[in-house]
Amino acid sequence: MTPSTDKPPGGPVKQGVQGSAGPPVAAPGGPAPAGRRVPVQRSSVRGQILDALRTALVTGDLRPGEVYSAPVLGERFGVSATPVREAMQQLALEGAVEVVPNRGFRVVERGARELAELAEVRALIEVPVMVRLARTVPAERWAGLRPLAEETVRAAATGCPAAYAETDRAFHGALLALAGNQQLVRIAEDLHRRAQWPPVRRGRAALAADAAEHVALLDALAAGDVEAVRGLVRRHSTGVG
Repeated sequence: MTPSTDKPPGGPVKQGVQGSAGPPVAAPGGPAPAGRRVPVQRSSVRGQILDALRTALVTGDLRPGEVYSAPVLGERFGVSATPVREAMQQLALEGAVEVVPNRGFRVVERGARELAELAEVRALIEVPVMVRLARTVPAERWAGLRPLAEETVRAAATGCPAAYAETDRAFHGALLALAGNQQLVRIAEDLHRRAQWPPVRRGRAALAADAAEHVALLDALAAGDVEAVRGLVRRHSTGVG
């Protein structure tokens, strides 16, 4: 991606779609032929750019405090500024960036206090929901979510924060979906995304420990162990047992 200073950091273009500079990279849907530039598919250009920008936020390629202009980012993606601007406006609604008039979009800077507040709100929502589900959902339903938990373990092993973030959100979303409340799922996902920006640098060991809690949580839910579920969800959300 390129901040509005036009100095290319050289990272986000490789996250999902081909830019107008640099060597050919894989585009969504398959690898690019050698030496050939692959543009974004027009039918889903906004969505693909939004996904790429979200990835860039999680990996830190879009840096907190930096201002990025839609025209320059559009040039890097090989598209017009319009879909980039639309994607950035969605990120503004999600609290990841803020509009800077006549310049572009600034990536928000979040301090430790705001991140702690987000974690506390997540716990306030998720702990009582998961406790209720532990009491009401049959054990066999939890077994169906084990592949998602195992996917987070595999993603953690790669050490890639973007890959892990995606599988982590998928797992938590599937858990909360069992409550049958789509508004709950949407709010929880929004909080989850906000808590991932800016990225907290964690190595493979930390990601693996986080993923292991997913498996332990499923075990506790299947066993109907309410106290274990309460402690795991609170620790997982806030880091405090």
